[in-house]
Amino acid sequence: MTVTDGRDEELSALVRRTAAAASAFIRGDIRTYIELLPHAEDYTLMPPYGGARHGFDHSDASLDATARWFQGGEAELEVVRADRSDDLAVIVAIERQHGVVGGLPEQDWSLRVTLVFRRQGDEWALVHRHADPLVHSIDHEQLSRLTRGSTE
Repeated sequence: MTVTDGRDEELSALVRRTAAAASAFIRGDIRTYIELLPHAEDYTLMPPYGGARHGFDHSDASLDATARWFQGGEAELEVVRADRSDDLAVIVAIERQHGVVGGLPEQDWSLRVTLVFRRQGDEWALVHRHADPLVHSIDHEQLSRLTRGSTE
């Protein structure tokens, strides 16, 4: 079922929580982000700058470092599609956000995201997040440079 028809209140609530979590994250409020979107123990992340990570570091040092990196901003979740089965839910969206990130001046920080959730007991846990900065289309030449790891 796609969330746009509004018939699945549980999925709609998960989308609202995801939107609130994106707003908390860009503001550097990482602890609220974690409360809104608990991460499964087998969580994987494909971050927007490349690579892949396994697990989520809940240590105070890691959470504090993330909070310092994301120093303020705003986010709006533009849902492309959201579906769920009994125990899995997927949200495909664009996080339209801007903020102060990594000490750089305020900038567009929008990302395409795919989020996969699995029901754990009576809550949804985030199992996988794939994020990339390709919100705006690029041409074949630009894509070729990216795949080669070239900055030129």
